[in-house]
Amino acid sequence: MSRRKKENLENCLSGTFRGNEKGFGFVKLEGEDDEVYISRGNTKDALNGDKVLIKIINEDIEANRREGEIVKTVQHKRDEIVGTFTKRKNFGFVVPDDRGFNTDIFISKKNFNKAKNNQKVVAKITKFPQGNRSAEGKIIEIIGHIDEAGVDMLSLVKEYNLPYEFPDDVIKEATAIKEEISKKDIPNRLDLREKNIFTIDGEDAIYVEKLQNGNYELGVNIADVSYYVKENSKLDKEAITRGTSIYMLDRVIPMLPKELSNGICSLNAKEDRLCISVICEIAQNGEVISSDIRKSIINVKERMSYTDVQKILDGKDKKVLKRYENYITEFKLMEELAKILKARREGAGSLDLDIPESKVVLDKNGYAIDIKKYEIYFANEIIEQFMLTANEIVAEKFYWLEAPFIYRVHETPDIEKINTLNKFLFNFGYKIKGNKEKIYPKAFAEILEKIKGKEEEKVVSNLILRTLKVARYESENKGHFGIASKYYCHFTSPIRRYPDLFIHRIISKYIEKNYTLTEKELEKYAEQATKYAQISSEREKIAQKVEREAVEIKKAEYMQNKIGNEYQGIVSGITAFGMFVELENTVEGLIKFEDLGNEYFIYNDENKTLIGEHTKKVYKIGDKVKIKVIYADKQLRRINFKLI
Repeated sequence: MSRRKKENLENCLSGTFRGNEKGFGFVKLEGEDDEVYISRGNTKDALNGDKVLIKIINEDIEANRREGEIVKTVQHKRDEIVGTFTKRKNFGFVVPDDRGFNTDIFISKKNFNKAKNNQKVVAKITKFPQGNRSAEGKIIEIIGHIDEAGVDMLSLVKEYNLPYEFPDDVIKEATAIKEEISKKDIPNRLDLREKNIFTIDGEDAIYVEKLQNGNYELGVNIADVSYYVKENSKLDKEAITRGTSIYMLDRVIPMLPKELSNGICSLNAKEDRLCISVICEIAQNGEVISSDIRKSIINVKERMSYTDVQKILDGKDKKVLKRYENYITEFKLMEELAKILKARREGAGSLDLDIPESKVVLDKNGYAIDIKKYEIYFANEIIEQFMLTANEIVAEKFYWLEAPFIYRVHETPDIEKINTLNKFLFNFGYKIKGNKEKIYPKAFAEILEKIKGKEEEKVVSNLILRTLKVARYESENKGHFGIASKYYCHFTSPIRRYPDLFIHRIISKYIEKNYTLTEKELEKYAEQATKYAQISSEREKIAQKVEREAVEIKKAEYMQNKIGNEYQGIVSGITAFGMFVELENTVEGLIKFEDLGNEYFIYNDENKTLIGEHTKKVYKIGDKVKIKVIYADKQLRRINFKLI
């Protein structure tokens, strides 16, 4: 019997299962980007996130589609699940928050552990599902009632097993760091304390000066976090594990303790701070003529907000202009340089995907009271352009040094996805131009320029975004397609991203060693770069998922009080199970087929359209429609509309 099993597994492929709440799923094979579709009847007993072995049962090479069946679950991803407890007289069950986890968990009465109906709980699985039998488990933690303030966000923390608190030894190490700079910290640092340096809503300190030859000097100064977070320290090891800070609307799960981020590594006004500075000369056409990377000491003149900087640029708010009258010239110069850099970047084909972010307004208890677009000012663009420039300078310098490094990589999109995108764009009269051998960012940039200000701008931008590959961290430089850059890294946020912290450490090591590292050091840091790039990419995916779900929960919570309200929206997606519509405030909901009216609609997969069987009425992405809100549930993170 065992011999026959072994034979059955010989031609199997291993991967990770991603379940869907409708029962089907996908398996991402090890070492491959594409996923294999698994139909509902072929998932066996695999649960979301499990390591599995599969067989390919159908393959369409031209369409690049594969279908498989799960042969064996090799390893369950987890045995603790966050969900909502439903209590019956002699038993109960937990409905997982993870909708891809396709089984409720049966809880016997003796395992209630005082849990009450409609409470969020953590259940430990004692028996995994087999055949038609559900999983069995016991309640090990009660988070709180589903409508209790803060329980929704805390449930997310528990669901993704996020490191909400720092270990005592990490806090002890952080508090031991002195909050003042001593004389021994300063030697061999470039003294920039006399410069008019400002922060604008963040940890990035900048200055711009006009040179006698008409060029610009730009200084981007980032807190020297690696000076305080020593290699192999407890702080460093904790930062590696976390990988990134996570922002969940009403709370932050930071990569480093607040003793650092709010203390010696915070670039406060009128206080000396240690930095790593990128100082460069930029020509009037935006070309970087020369650059230097130095260990420095700075003293920020003012900590500015985006709104105040924008008011200075607009020149209308007399109160703000009076307050900052001594620095108006500096901010106008920043605006001037940022416009030059932006124009040069756009000319090279950088993609300006103007997709508005959602701003969720919470009351003092953490409940959603408003959803709107996050307002972006040109003041944001100043920081964006200066940070991009600094990141490119650092990446290019260390690429040519052949240094161990972590790059921010964004590869060229697959030609199959571009062909699919062109089918959609055809409906709007656009086309991404290119050939099978090469596609350039400028081909995308030209479309984005054509749609600016038009009704279809947001929808087309979203379609392009979905076509592009996901950016990640790698120890090998492969360029960044989205910003049309050959060399790119993340250098500007070492307090909240580990790749930036690692890069700071590499920069410091090279400066201290006069740019000559031993073979042993090169080998050690090269291994670290590969390892930390992978960890950071994985942690970033989790952070993005958590942050996205936090917003989805709050959007659904907000719309729960809007049942029956009518809105104008735009068709943002069409699928085999309905039509997605996005409202002006960025809230998106699904219109099921039965809520499209009295007519039966046929789904056209190739063009992603819906066609009325009798009237031949066509709905396509980008159409304006009027809807009524008929359903919203924050537990399911689901919003449904009806066409009116």
